[in-house]
Amino acid sequence: MSQPDTATEDPPPLHVASRLHAFNRYELKYLVPVEQAAELRDELGERMDRDLNSPVGGYGVWSLYYDSPELRFYWEKIEGLKFRRKLRIRHYGEPVGVTDDSPVCVEIKQRVNRVTQKRRITLPYGTARRLCDGRELVEHTPKERAFVHEVLDLVVRLNLRPTAMTGYQREALVGRAADTGLRVTFDRRIRGRDRDFHFGQADPENRFTVPPHMSVMEIKVNERTPHWITDLAARRNLSLIRVSKYVQSIEAFGLAPRSAFHLHEADCPPPATSPLDMRLPAQESPVKAGAQ
Repeated sequence: MSQPDTATEDPPPLHVASRLHAFNRYELKYLVPVEQAAELRDELGERMDRDLNSPVGGYGVWSLYYDSPELRFYWEKIEGLKFRRKLRIRHYGEPVGVTDDSPVCVEIKQRVNRVTQKRRITLPYGTARRLCDGRELVEHTPKERAFVHEVLDLVVRLNLRPTAMTGYQREALVGRAADTGLRVTFDRRIRGRDRDFHFGQADPENRFTVPPHMSVMEIKVNERTPHWITDLAARRNLSLIRVSKYVQSIEAFGLAPRSAFHLHEADCPPPATSPLDMRLPAQESPVKAGAQ
């Protein structure tokens, strides 16, 4: 290993925040038309606040997923294993202009029965690539040691490699008072690619992996979903779906057969007139979008 293991160094002062972040939660997902999502967002806004990190119009979320040559993580999802994991590098914001110094999150997302667990560390993009692509033991603090070693073990033992990238525009709301553990997100313009995996890639060729007139609404809670939000879902006739943006990308690009979880365009007919921000420039193919 070319990078030193700094786990034996003195721990940082107590006032220095760790770059390591972890949380557990339950997630419920719904597929809703973009226009209905706007109505739901406004109704939820009467009892929730906009996330301080979510500007009007939302923010970009781009994730590079790693998998084995046999697509181990993909098949664990398809087979519904009660314990399964995914490794990804995630960038918040638009990828244009990303450099080796730009902050990204190296994240392990895992499912234990019905609970979604996320553990991640914030690193410069160049360092994250050395860890996940170069398989190097990068510098870390004592608190980060177990996570960094787990990532390195997964990458080496399972021969993980960049497999698919997803991107979308997200708007987020957070709960108030008794609902402080509640978070609702709306993801639209869900697209991706199966090559050119560098975040700073100029003019990458992306494709919509979910019909552009549809969005994914996720309800995320630490424990129990508030009754008023389940009532809202029932009143709006929302149906729970089992969708994974990673699985959708794998199948959309033909890396695996389309499964029972795949969202087919025929099942999501577009409205008579599409919202302006869902239309693609005239020079692009109907299934492609820019990295906006």
